[in-house]
Parts: sequence; structure tokens; C-alpha cells
Amino acid sequence: MEKTSIQGLDIQPTRIALGTWAIGGWMWGGSDDHESIRTIHQAIESGINTIDTAPAYGQGHAETVVGQALQEFGHREQVVLATKVCLDWVGTDVFRNGSKERIMKEIDDSLTRLKTDYIDVYQVHWPDPLVPVEETAEAMGELYKQGKIRAIGVSNFTTEQMKAFMRVAPIHTVQPPYNLFEREIEKDVLPFAEKQNIVALCYGSLCRGLLGGNMTADRKFTGDDLRLSDPKFQAPHFTHYLAAVQELKNLAQERFGKSVRALAVRWILDKTKNGIALWGARHPDQITSVSEIEDFHLDSQTLADIDAILTKNIPEPIGTEFMAPPVRDDVIKG
Repeated sequence: MEKTSIQGLDIQPTRIALGTWAIGGWMWGGSDDHESIRTIHQAIESGINTIDTAPAYGQGHAETVVGQALQEFGHREQVVLATKVCLDWVGTDVFRNGSKERIMKEIDDSLTRLKTDYIDVYQVHWPDPLVPVEETAEAMGELYKQGKIRAIGVSNFTTEQMKAFMRVAPIHTVQPPYNLFEREIEKDVLPFAEKQNIVALCYGSLCRGLLGGNMTADRKFTGDDLRLSDPKFQAPHFTHYLAAVQELKNLAQERFGKSVRALAVRWILDKTKNGIALWGARHPDQITSVSEIEDFHLDSQTLADIDAILTKNIPEPIGTEFMAPPVRDDVIKG
């Protein structure tokens, strides 16, 4: 499996990482821990050595499950473990908190849940407009110097926020949303990261299951499922996106003998310079097809054909604005 390099790490991370948002259960309609651990082990057995998680994924639950799975695996030094900080919660209300106090508390909580004494890549989950970027950067820099973390990352940051952060502490990775349907970072964040030798960990590779190839128009979402608030999964947009997926599915099969899932992930790897695609899964069979990615690339004609399919089928592209968590004052004050 293809690998890349992140400054500060002793091992090279694979360019496909297991994303564990759904494993946390929250905003995905729940999850089965035994099935989740089997999924993590399946990912490792499939050659993936990079796992991305966060405290906010189930309010610590995803980290706990990942920690248990890695303890059972027994070779912590062979895994690149990435997690995050700077989200807080009251009850089920999650909000941003980039304070130094929050970071210093959460690092120890995460280390405990993950059953480890260091984190390979520690990422600011979302910037906090109530805290100066410099304060957040200073705290992250302290953890880096202490050796509790091996690399510093940011997620959902603008280029200006990254520049402000880098005046205080280094940035080794950035994690933005990026997939066939959500490409806003091509304008600024991705070029900036490549120029600064910052590795992009791209989340939403399969666009919350849309690009998995199995979703149909009668699919219903219930409970706290994130897709209930994503306009892509609501009429009339859902029909448009599914039509695009069907044509992408046909292209992938006819031209490469591949699944649309493989096409979507390969697209990210070919469009980024040494970037990493997060492959979200909570069932082992969702990760077994990862080997499809290894033996093909997308030429310029295929990239153009993909763009033409999207233009034809999606008259109103939808961005990722709906995913932004609130500022804590808005939550605490009600």
C-alpha cells in the first residue's frame, strides 16, 4: 500500500487511513463495539497502518474502542494514531473550545482512552473564534516539545488561520473535507499545504456513504444521523447526487473494473501530493475492498470525464457548511 511521510513520525503512514467517526456512534445512528473492533483489525490486516479518531466521536467512545482494538492488536509502534482536540460538550451539545486549559485536560483524557503514552498526530478539530489562534498553537507546541505528541495537525482551518498558527508552532498536517463532491479546498488550503509540505488528511472521502455505491433513493436516515441535516441527502439534491454516483459507478466498472468506492478514493490520492484519504467504516466488509486502490491511476481524460458527469447531474453543488459545530457561548447561553 502506498505510504507518505509526516515530519516527526518514525514510521510512514499509509495513504489510506481508517476514519472512525461512525465507530463513535454519535451522529451515525449508533454502532456495535464488537463489530467496530473487528473493523479496526480488518483495516490493519488489509495493510492500513493509520487510524484517525477524535474525542467528539461519541464523546470519547470512538477513542475508547480504538484503544481497546489496538491493545488487542498488541503492536502500538506499528500504527500511526491520529486524534483531535478543541471540541467540548455539555450533555449531547458539542461546541468549540480551543483554550489551553481544554487542550491540557483533553490530551491526558485521550491518552487514557487510547491506552497509549503518545499520540502520533494531534489535531485541532475546529478553530475556536473565542480563543486566539496563538493560544491554541502555544498549547499544542508545548505538547509537541514534551513528546506527548509527535506531530501537530489542524482541521477545518483556513489558510489565514494556519498562517497565524504557524507563527507560534509548526503544522505538520491539515485535515479538511475533500472528495469528488466537496472540493472547496482546491482554491486555497490544498495549494498552501502542498507549498508548506503539510500533509493533507482528507475526510469525507466517500461523502458520508454517497460514494460507497450502495445507497438508493429509498434510504431513510433516523435519530441523530448527520445526513438528516446534510442538504445532499434531501430532495431534490439527493436524486441528483445519486444519478451522478450511478454514472461514476458505470465509469469505474467499464474503464477500470473497479467499484465507485475505489474510484472516489483513488481520485483523492491522485489529486493530492502525498495526501491521505480517510476511509470511514464501522463494519469489516466496508474495508475489505481497500486493495482495489493499489493498481490503477486516473488519467487526465478520466478526470475530465468525472467532472463532466458532475456538471451534468448536479445543478446545485452543496458544500460542507452544515457540519460546523457551534461556538460555545451559543450553546451555554442557550
